[in-house]
Amino acid sequence: MSHQVLARKWRPKSFAELVGQEHVVRALSNALNQGRLHHAYLLTGTRGCGKTTIARILAKCLNCETGLTATPCGTCPACREIETGRFVDLIEIDAASYTGIDNMREVIENAQYAPTAGRYKVYIIDEVHMLSKSAFNAMLKTLEEPPAHVVFILATTDPQKVPVTVLSRCLQFNLKLLPPVRVAEHLKNVLAAEGIANEPAALPLIARAAAGSMRDALSLLDQAIAYGGGTVREQETRDMLGSVDQAYLFPILEALANNDGAALMREAENIAARSFSFEAALQDLGLLLHQIALAQTVPEAVAEDVSERERLFALARTLDAETVQLYYQIAGLGRRDLEWAPDEYAGFAMALMRMLAFSPGAPAPAVTAPAPQSLPGKQPHSLTPTPSPGGRGASPPSPLGGAPVPGMKGGGEGVLAAEAPSPAVSASASASGFDGNWLALAGSLNGLIGQLASACELIEHGPKLLRLRLPETQRSLLAGFGDKLKAALQEKMGAGLKVEFSFGATQGAAPAEVAARNKAERQAEAEAAIQNDPFVQAVVQELDGKVTQIQPLQ
Repeated sequence: MSHQVLARKWRPKSFAELVGQEHVVRALSNALNQGRLHHAYLLTGTRGCGKTTIARILAKCLNCETGLTATPCGTCPACREIETGRFVDLIEIDAASYTGIDNMREVIENAQYAPTAGRYKVYIIDEVHMLSKSAFNAMLKTLEEPPAHVVFILATTDPQKVPVTVLSRCLQFNLKLLPPVRVAEHLKNVLAAEGIANEPAALPLIARAAAGSMRDALSLLDQAIAYGGGTVREQETRDMLGSVDQAYLFPILEALANNDGAALMREAENIAARSFSFEAALQDLGLLLHQIALAQTVPEAVAEDVSERERLFALARTLDAETVQLYYQIAGLGRRDLEWAPDEYAGFAMALMRMLAFSPGAPAPAVTAPAPQSLPGKQPHSLTPTPSPGGRGASPPSPLGGAPVPGMKGGGEGVLAAEAPSPAVSASASASGFDGNWLALAGSLNGLIGQLASACELIEHGPKLLRLRLPETQRSLLAGFGDKLKAALQEKMGAGLKVEFSFGATQGAAPAEVAARNKAERQAEAEAAIQNDPFVQAVVQELDGKVTQIQPLQ
């Protein structure tokens, strides 16, 4: 075979060619230059991060004919034979295949003999955690006091399974996952050296899919070259990896910002129609949200060549930081729970609907149920108490049975009572003027615009004027949604409406503050009602019961 795969062709042959792992290279280079060698090394890290490569380079450093050095020549017989795997004093053992004590005894017996051709006899034991307990015990003494001409290099992806007695006898190096930026840079250099045409936007996709493994990245690059017929293009790479183009992710976040459930589901169906991986979609959505959070907090950390940069910063101005964090968490949990979903599309769609449902200021769903059919001779039940002449509903029955619960109001403040819907706003805001009912007007606005309106307090109003006060803590909302709020108010009250904002402490009349007080009052009344209920008191006193949580039902 004349062709050699990129992962083998571009395997580093010296420390200078190694990408990443500078902390390991520096320590080993200094030790070699100063002659401070250890008899046993343990290299740990995920697959494809360079454990075996570093072990082979170290073997060349120990046996190069130019002498003990951190920069082996690569041309002497020892260096060439180590590169081709024919060096007689380099013994590579796959511990996954040779796990027993008999195999380890053979290694120990052979270690006593002097090197045949080199300066050191080097044993590289890969996946050392696969050795049996008896094999580990057999090698302990030799590992602690090996002959002067023997160096052990152990490699593992799971150091937790290596006995502590072995760890204490080794000099341990933890290899790091390679960041996608470094991987993409190396892939760019490889393609340039190979003379292969490519689109720069395709390389970060491969780098992210490799998940920190340079070997995986080179294998994926080989696959992308074959898939693209000798070139590496962005769209073909996306198709190969099953990843989602960010052009489909931005509309998802824009639909969420506008609380547009219909548009959100259309984007989910678009992704399904293109047969993309929903797990990759949630992963890429999390990466996009990470970029948005960076743009909000540390704008200079966002790379200049990031895809859709202007659109990303526009979303960073639209969404508040808390919402971005919420969406990021939901995307991560949705990806984790995808395998438990009825199907992947349902899991993906539910994650998006969860974002929509928990968005600050999201409107409550308006679900209309058919009227209940009463049975012959029976009256239909109702959760709404009959109004009393004083305007208050009659006390509803105790949720636990027995006498009515004292202290509970009708209209949603009792445990079983239903809250009446908010009044219509048409009488409050119209082209002819405004009657001052800011609570109703603000309540008619949805999404983040409604959240901003609820935080504002009305301080003055006229036929064509609204003056609103906003707390300093909410200034960021005004920067992103102030113009949108003005446009929404002008749409309801006329294009000539003038809206002015000021900042300062509100006096408790903002809709959000009123709602918080009402909620606290309902909570206090519900707690008092439950605590004073005779049945509850009997359960607490006679059965040693305990009330752990009380929450009014809306």
